[in-house]
Amino acid sequence: MRICVFALLLLFALAILPGAPISLPDRHLRLFHTHTGEHLDVVYKHDGSYVPGALEKLDHFLRDHRTGDVHHYDPRVFDLLTDLTQAIGRPNAEIQIICGYRAPKSNEFLRTHTSGVAKHSLHMQAEAIDIRLPGTRTSKFRDAALALGRGGVGYYPVSDFIHVDVGRVRRW
Repeated sequence: MRICVFALLLLFALAILPGAPISLPDRHLRLFHTHTGEHLDVVYKHDGSYVPGALEKLDHFLRDHRTGDVHHYDPRVFDLLTDLTQAIGRPNAEIQIICGYRAPKSNEFLRTHTSGVAKHSLHMQAEAIDIRLPGTRTSKFRDAALALGRGGVGYYPVSDFIHVDVGRVRRW
């Protein structure tokens, strides 16, 4: 018994020594874009650092599907999505993307032809995303996003998706 306790204490000491390498788990996303039909499975963060090539792939994947315009996404959105799938208990689930980046021209078109589109939408800053998670009730997905307490959360039960962003904390 004493040997086991000593071994555990030794392992703990080695883990906290200065200069001891600490490896963080990779962060990855599985996505399906409902408008383009594209799939993406990408490790976007390795050992605590964002992977530039992966971020470029995500930026392209989340482009405005109406205009083809690409904007650099705030990587906190990707951390939010990863944390959200983990909070739901489905860390490897494929998230469906309803809307990613929105060029100002697309945003204005949607504002004049539909309801509920903000004039200064965070979609235009690449800080927001509309999503659903097949196999998970949209209300449960919304509740998990709200519980994270990071940014805005919109709930669209009729269209079966939620909006999440990395702006100020709010809900609608």
